[in-house]
Amino acid sequence: MLRFVLPLGIFLALVALFAVGLTRDPKLVPSPLVDKPVPAFLLPTVEDIEGEIGTADLSGRVSLVNVWASWCVSCRVEHPFLNDLARRGEIPIYGLNYKDTLPEARRYLEQFGNPYLASAFDADGKVGIDWGVYGVPETFLVDAKGVIRYKHIGVLTPEVWERELLPRVRALRESPS
Repeated sequence: MLRFVLPLGIFLALVALFAVGLTRDPKLVPSPLVDKPVPAFLLPTVEDIEGEIGTADLSGRVSLVNVWASWCVSCRVEHPFLNDLARRGEIPIYGLNYKDTLPEARRYLEQFGNPYLASAFDADGKVGIDWGVYGVPETFLVDAKGVIRYKHIGVLTPEVWERELLPRVRALRESPS
């Protein structure tokens, strides 16, 4: 009897495990950096290789950090929305150009517009790794104290902005410092 019950029990446990796993949204990858300070970094900017952007630039106000690359097809999909968001002045947007070349990154911004106050040039992707970047695009919501409060994986759309990010931005702006 045990010879039949044990394999059946293992099989049912695996079915239950798979059933739970298949019901989860694959875009909901937990980030260990949420509610932690922005990783320390200092990089040249795409716009001016002599200029620098770093951790200190991401404190003092609620802001977005958008991870992008010129070779990223999905980044091109979200870029018009980022330009619109920047034009409206709803939130400061910083970029993290990930595993790209400087000429291609500059050409991308010239061709599609530059929504970023500054965009860090992370040619080898080491800073992206420190941020826990899985791929591009990804967008981080950073509070005024320089703490990551939310991570969105994938294309940032008006719907995602309204549903996921804007309520969090408003809550962070209303909370006492």
